[in-house]
Amino acid sequence: MLSYRHIYHAGNHADILKHLVVSQICRHFVKKDAPFFYLDTHAGIGMYELASDQAQLNKEFDTGIGRLMSKSDLPEPLEQYLDIVKSLNPNEILEVYPGSPKVVDYYTRQKDKLHLCELHPNDYLLLASLFPKKRKANVVKENGFGSVKAMLPPPQKRGFVLMDPPYEVKKDYQDVVKALQEGHKRFSQGTYAIWYPVLNRRQADSLLDAVKKTEVRNILLLELCIRETEEKRGMAGSGMIIVNPPWTLEKEAQEFMPYLQNTLAEDANAHFQIKWITPE
Repeated sequence: MLSYRHIYHAGNHADILKHLVVSQICRHFVKKDAPFFYLDTHAGIGMYELASDQAQLNKEFDTGIGRLMSKSDLPEPLEQYLDIVKSLNPNEILEVYPGSPKVVDYYTRQKDKLHLCELHPNDYLLLASLFPKKRKANVVKENGFGSVKAMLPPPQKRGFVLMDPPYEVKKDYQDVVKALQEGHKRFSQGTYAIWYPVLNRRQADSLLDAVKKTEVRNILLLELCIRETEEKRGMAGSGMIIVNPPWTLEKEAQEFMPYLQNTLAEDANAHFQIKWITPE
């Protein structure tokens, strides 16, 4: 099934949480001189035109990134993330929104390497045109779960894997856990981040329980819900499951998660959680 197109949701509350975490992980990696490897299993098109018919249909960016653009009291991690968005919108008008590949590209140096996977034929072509230089970014037309096995461990010996499938089919929930286990078995020192939607509490908790039952340790959970989770109005929130997170991330999240809740909330039931699924 290839019906999912992220352009309809670009810049929404889930993107903010995901890309903020991606930004903080990359900042951690570039503090050291040694190169790092980045694997994106479901990369999308990399850059989203917010004036497009698809993005304008629901204008999810208005209640997401749009609410942050004019803020002057941002916690430092959010300010750094906004610097990336603003660097691509120099006229201070929100015209484009960066997907995860462009967020990572903001930080990568010539010696770092990206491996970007996208199965949708149209989205793959757009992504490949955005990253034409294979020496820096290898763009492949495939489901990235297979690349977890094929590309790990990386020669750089330092790496970050982002897994954010569309969860169009229930099998994605099982596949993302299997990919985590496979990747961790091959590259236990790597950092892994799994994004997931909160469509209802039962489904989200089922994924978290499956992750907890693996032998993988040192897993931090960050989850943000902007409204009541049991109302049947689509995605109420999202979360990030982070294996081997930067040691500063938990403390940083204690500052930026309340800020995101207050800024992005749609009702009084908005909430967040920061907790360790498994300790180190």
